[in-house]
Amino acid sequence: MIRIIALTEQGLLLANKLVNEDLVDGRVWFKPQPFKKQVQEAFLKGERLIFICATGIVVRTLAPVLQSKFRDPPVLVMDEQGEFIIPLLSGHEGGANDWAEALSGKLHSKCVITTAKPYTKPVYTVGMGCERNCPLDYLESLFLDCLSQANLTIDQIDSIHSISIKANEVNLIHLCEKLQKPFITWDALSLRKVEPLLDSRSDYVFSVVGVYGVAESAALYGAQQLKGTTPELMLKKQKNSKATCAIARSFSATR
Repeated sequence: MIRIIALTEQGLLLANKLVNEDLVDGRVWFKPQPFKKQVQEAFLKGERLIFICATGIVVRTLAPVLQSKFRDPPVLVMDEQGEFIIPLLSGHEGGANDWAEALSGKLHSKCVITTAKPYTKPVYTVGMGCERNCPLDYLESLFLDCLSQANLTIDQIDSIHSISIKANEVNLIHLCEKLQKPFITWDALSLRKVEPLLDSRSDYVFSVVGVYGVAESAALYGAQQLKGTTPELMLKKQKNSKATCAIARSFSATR
């Protein structure tokens, strides 16, 4: 969920433009009341936020509910004219920097990144799990929804990963062929190496396949193998009635 929060009539015009011109797949929130309570609750639910207002208002509103750069959802701040976009929270870790740069390109505006320049290039991997004989449309719709939530394109995804018992899952294979992405599977022992990095854990899943979560584990381990650095979840496990999906990334130094 993306909420675009506007506090003035001019800001509302920009918010509606973002939605109506399909620049942001989100919902406009005009002067939500009670403001602090509504915004804080949305933030704690993990909703991505775009504020069209003064940065100070955002800082004072969200300061009491900040947790960590690894858990807070990304937050952008824009001026009423849409000339500047600031990734205020979760710049590197939550993807706010990438999100702000992508949106600034669509608006032809200036992206003001204040975090330290990392000199790194991210690689993105998708992890997927599913019921046996899961229909293709369940897999594809979930995959595309996760890309949208993470503000990524298919071209930015390096590969799709799963657990080895899914190596012959017909529609996972078909999905990867359709998307022209490598499909790579890993055994449970390997996937358990990234267990400390998981956002969610299921004892039931562990009892069945030997890991606490297929999608997150596969995405994280795949990213680690590609770059050899500590991976991180960019999008925690999402699910529908038949499949799960998560997105991870790792970085490689560039010169």
